[in-house]
Amino acid sequence: MSELHEPELHEPELHEPELCAPDLHESDPHEPELRRLGSDDWALWRELRLAALTEAPYAFGSTLADWQGAGDHEARWRSRLEIPGALDLVAVLDGRPVAMASGVPADEVGAAAELISLWVGPAARGRGVGDRLIGAIARWAAEQGFTTLKLAVNPDNDAAIALYRRNGFAETDEPGDLMADGVRRELILARKP
Repeated sequence: MSELHEPELHEPELHEPELCAPDLHESDPHEPELRRLGSDDWALWRELRLAALTEAPYAFGSTLADWQGAGDHEARWRSRLEIPGALDLVAVLDGRPVAMASGVPADEVGAAAELISLWVGPAARGRGVGDRLIGAIARWAAEQGFTTLKLAVNPDNDAAIALYRRNGFAETDEPGDLMADGVRRELILARKP
C-alpha cells in the first residue's frame, strides 16, 4: 500500500501588507477586503473621498469645494489620515477600492468613538460593504475600550439611516450640527460597540 500524504498548505500572500490588517482581511474574492490606511495611502483616500463628495454631497458636512483647489494638497490629505487613535479603512471589491470609513476618538474622556466619512460607491451598494465597514469600526471601538460608537447623519438620508439602524444604531437626544440650510440639524445615532 502506498502512503497517503496530506497536501502542504500555505498561507495566501497579501500583495499590499502595509494596507491589510490581518483581522480585517477576507479571503472570499466576492466579499469586500478591508484595508487599513496610513498617511502614505493619502492618494487612495483622496480618490475615494473626492468620489464620495461628488456622488453624495448631501451625505457629508464637508463639500467638494472644501477639498479641492487650495484645500487639495498632499499635506492636508496625510493629516486627515494621521488623526491620533483613528482607524481609516477602505473596502476593496473585485480588486477595486469601492468604499471608505473611519473611526475616531470622539471626546477627551475617551468614552466615545465616532464613525465618520462612511461612503459606499454605487456599484458596491447592496453587497454588504457598508455592514462590513461598520462591523470593523465597531470591533475597533470595542478593542480600544470605547463604550459608545456614535455618528452624525443627514435626517433626509433614508438609505444611510436604514443601514445604521440595521447595525444597531438608534437616535440620541444629542443635538447634531446645524445643517447648511441653517434650520435643521444632523441626527446623532449611537450604539454600544
